[in-house]
Amino acid sequence: MANVLLGWEMGAGLGHAGRLKPLVVELERRGHRPSMALRDLVHPRKLLADLSCPRLQTPAWIHRMVGAPQIPASLAEILMGYVYMDANSLEALVLGWRDLMRVTAADLVVTDYAPTATVAARMMGIPVVAVGPGFWIPPADAPLPDIRDWAPAPAKRLQESEATVLRTVNEVLRRHQAPPFERACDLFRGDRALLCAWPEFDHYQRKHLAAGERWYGPNYLPGSGVEPDFPPGDGPRAFAYIKSGFTEHTAVLEALAAAGCRTLCYLPDVATGKPPPVRHPSIRYARGPVDLAKAFDGAALCVCPAGGATMVPALLAGVPCMLLPTQNEQFLIARSVERTGACINAGARPAPVDFRAIAGELVADGPARAAARAFAMAHRDFSHEQQTRDLVDAIEEVIPRTPGR
Repeated sequence: MANVLLGWEMGAGLGHAGRLKPLVVELERRGHRPSMALRDLVHPRKLLADLSCPRLQTPAWIHRMVGAPQIPASLAEILMGYVYMDANSLEALVLGWRDLMRVTAADLVVTDYAPTATVAARMMGIPVVAVGPGFWIPPADAPLPDIRDWAPAPAKRLQESEATVLRTVNEVLRRHQAPPFERACDLFRGDRALLCAWPEFDHYQRKHLAAGERWYGPNYLPGSGVEPDFPPGDGPRAFAYIKSGFTEHTAVLEALAAAGCRTLCYLPDVATGKPPPVRHPSIRYARGPVDLAKAFDGAALCVCPAGGATMVPALLAGVPCMLLPTQNEQFLIARSVERTGACINAGARPAPVDFRAIAGELVADGPARAAARAFAMAHRDFSHEQQTRDLVDAIEEVIPRTPGR
């Protein structure tokens, strides 16, 4: 049996922890010894409360990188803004990951948007399996694709940004006599990439996959969280997972109330003690992450930032979505999913956005609801449990034959 370190480094939201939790449970069921390294130990606390495995803090970049592109055009430029322009700073984080791997005696590392863990694992000679949606499981190609195709960057810029990242990474590896990376995509893909998406959810709209790859379908955590408690009344039920980082979150909640929705809202800031942004009899705030399987049973609307952990179970339940992307990754997937007709990407609407009209369009028994039902029917055979087994089967194939350090 193997020691497996599952690491989340970049990105925000409960989806990362929710993606790793079922893998932890299945690994333990098969006799392995998992540990988790999490970017955020606070918000996922209730979500992970029933796990017995160690939960450690991810080595974090808490400073500001001067000189990075202000508007990243690729994953390479996101890394430049993180720490990947300075070898000394990057080395400090890599050594932090190295020590986590030593403390946990890791035989294998499973990454969820954790490129620095991949660098450390290469330095340690530990294999890496990457899991996640299309955004941070990019095509096996160079340079990394443009993530702002509506305002494309020059090809030379993309190439130079990737060269900067590789130069920084490989300097760290050189200092520790480890083999270099030839492509920046492998920082995200590891030794094996498990693409947790469907084609209609793919950020890059890729036409084909690399040899040996497959679409595993989006992964999420069903049946976990607090009991949904919607306000009483006769209006349509709406579940809203809203972040204060969406600048118009107050307007969205006011619009749901004005549209007659009975809204259950999970807003992390409120769950951790901040005052609610809108007080209204038709709005209740959840004290923690909500059991979405129950929340979407009979719901008429989902409001979320376009993260798969909320959007996928909504669509599988035939519930249309109002999508409120707060960053580029979410905008890309919101744009893709909107093409199904089951969602409206509010981030693409001209300002000022009429959130009340969007809510009314989605809760009506019209085209959006029909498209959501059609989506649910098309994916009715998808099984979260089978997907988890398939993912862990693939993970086990990469475990060294003689684990143990």
